[in-house]
Amino acid sequence: MNVGIGLPIGDPAVLLDWARRADAGPFSTLGLLDRLVYHNPEPLVALAVLAGATSRVRVQTEVLLAPLREPALLAKQAATLDRMTGGRLVLGLGVGSRDDDHQVTGVDIRTRGRRLDEQMAVMRRIWSGERYGDEAGPIGPAPARLGGPEVLFGGFRRAALARVARWGDGFLASAAPSRAGGLFDAVRALWKDHGREGEPRLVVQVNVALGPQDVIDDARANMREYYAFTGVPDRMAAGMLTTPAQIRDAITAFADLGADEVMLYCYGLDPTQVDRLADIL
Repeated sequence: MNVGIGLPIGDPAVLLDWARRADAGPFSTLGLLDRLVYHNPEPLVALAVLAGATSRVRVQTEVLLAPLREPALLAKQAATLDRMTGGRLVLGLGVGSRDDDHQVTGVDIRTRGRRLDEQMAVMRRIWSGERYGDEAGPIGPAPARLGGPEVLFGGFRRAALARVARWGDGFLASAAPSRAGGLFDAVRALWKDHGREGEPRLVVQVNVALGPQDVIDDARANMREYYAFTGVPDRMAAGMLTTPAQIRDAITAFADLGADEVMLYCYGLDPTQVDRLADIL
């Protein structure tokens, strides 16, 4: 079981400290959320900086809103980062649910699922070294791994789960153990239905804050702000795990369900949380 750190998005300037602490600790991955109409850092740019400041941990988008981006450029950006990090990029992708993110990019939110499927066909072709089309040649550089970086898909609906089996390498879940088990089973079944060999990689996100009360209060305030658009930000913040016992129990529960990695998502800015989380693993 691997354990990664989901980075806070409130201040990009603190992320180098977070990344260096995680790279020196027992953590496997650094994850970063994506929104457009918000004050979060752009994840591919930020993760490129963090990858240059670290040597071991993977860098992972969770999830990059691919339909807001042009696929040829996204494929080139991802391949570049994957190649320059020696294969440390994990591309977590999703469709997003906010109207404003789609409005400012001119993307019809009603077509986002179909658009993502079309994008994956284009990106897989580019990463395999094929010509873009009859009038345009291959788009490099070649990624570190033949066929492109590891791709995870997030989501809850059947179309999103089927996308894992059709295009991806694994599934990224944001759910409690009571719900994650059913999602994992559905992904595994769809994986077999599509004739895929082996098993999908299963990654889950858990929201945490560990430290004195001011750290927990900061995390909950930031989480409420981030999820204000859902209409239930207090409920989201109330589900945050704030004690070593809660965090250990969650990791154990997800390990029992067969998860390959748990991402501990932090909304509070205090980087010493990395050291506290390392101590309880």
